[in-house]
Amino acid sequence: MAFNFDQWVDRSHSDSVKWDKYHDRDVIPLWVADSDFRAPPAVIDALRQRVAHGVFGYSHPSHDLVEVFTRRMVERYGWRIKPEWIIFLPGLVCGLNLCVRAYTAEQEGTLAPSPIYPPFRKAAKFAGRRQLPVPLALVNQRWLLDLPAIEAQLDGKEKLLLLCNPQNPGGTAYRREELLQHHDFARKHGLIVCSDEIHCDLLLEPDVRHIPFATLNEDAAQRSITLMSPSKTFNIAGLGASMAIIPNAALRQRLQRARNGIVPDVDLLALVAAQAAYQHGQPWLDEQLLYLRANRDVVTERINAMPGLRLPPFEASYLAWIDCSELKVDNPHAFFEQAGVGLSPGLDFGNRRFVRLNFGCRRALLNEALDRMAQACASLPP
Repeated sequence: MAFNFDQWVDRSHSDSVKWDKYHDRDVIPLWVADSDFRAPPAVIDALRQRVAHGVFGYSHPSHDLVEVFTRRMVERYGWRIKPEWIIFLPGLVCGLNLCVRAYTAEQEGTLAPSPIYPPFRKAAKFAGRRQLPVPLALVNQRWLLDLPAIEAQLDGKEKLLLLCNPQNPGGTAYRREELLQHHDFARKHGLIVCSDEIHCDLLLEPDVRHIPFATLNEDAAQRSITLMSPSKTFNIAGLGASMAIIPNAALRQRLQRARNGIVPDVDLLALVAAQAAYQHGQPWLDEQLLYLRANRDVVTERINAMPGLRLPPFEASYLAWIDCSELKVDNPHAFFEQAGVGLSPGLDFGNRRFVRLNFGCRRALLNEALDRMAQACASLPP
């Protein structure tokens, strides 16, 4: 490998949210979704050059960044987006919150998968909006939305469907026919669709392709807001550069009005990092995917060998959604934390009998964490 993903990078004194949580305890942090890998050298070099310039005034996305991103959409998805469709945001989470506020009124509601990445749930709560959870069902070992299950609960005041593709947690990369079912549901009920596609580059199966919701057809495009970012892909989440892609001019204006005066422009170093990542980071990404696939295989094999745990196959991200339903403990998250492994609690996502494990780390650390989990499971009475 040209890039060393086994390299130990000490994050314990880097003001890391992930590592500082357990700074005074012998707990391996495998929770929040940033990886421990050093960012691509091209990104680091670009940041060094920009810092050396020495002037850090107000900035805006460069023509080159817009061009490299729009070209990437064509090359990867056959999606020809116009530059004016893009609204740059300082993070994807603020995009979720803006969508809830821009596209629903106080008495209107949202729909979101359950379980789901916690900011989906918080965005509705913060805005004082109702949110109807759409259950995920395990169908042929893949987590899929069960939209018919909630159809009878709709009252006509729902305005926004929040999707996550690939799904976090669960790791499902939706197929075209599955996305078309989502679109049919949205069209039938007059819903705007916000599609979080931040994990779209982290596909672990070589024959699986990401399909942006907006590329399904013209109606899907005109009712869609697609959220993307290089942050998870290239481990630059702390720099905060994201894109909302909105083909419909009226929807675009509503989001822009919601962010005016409240959400700041993207930091200039974040823009530099994003451009370098998209322009020059692909070789690094290709090797990271090979490493993550091997980590995924280790996690899947070892978790499924532990009594009380189950991990179905998954296709995307470096996040494993582990079913602890048969583990004979009341609180799986606390149980593994006590054993020295810090995972994300399933309750935050909507199901307390699960935990989420971040395997975006060097393999030696991952195996040490899995050893601790295996010993903890083995210590329980049969």
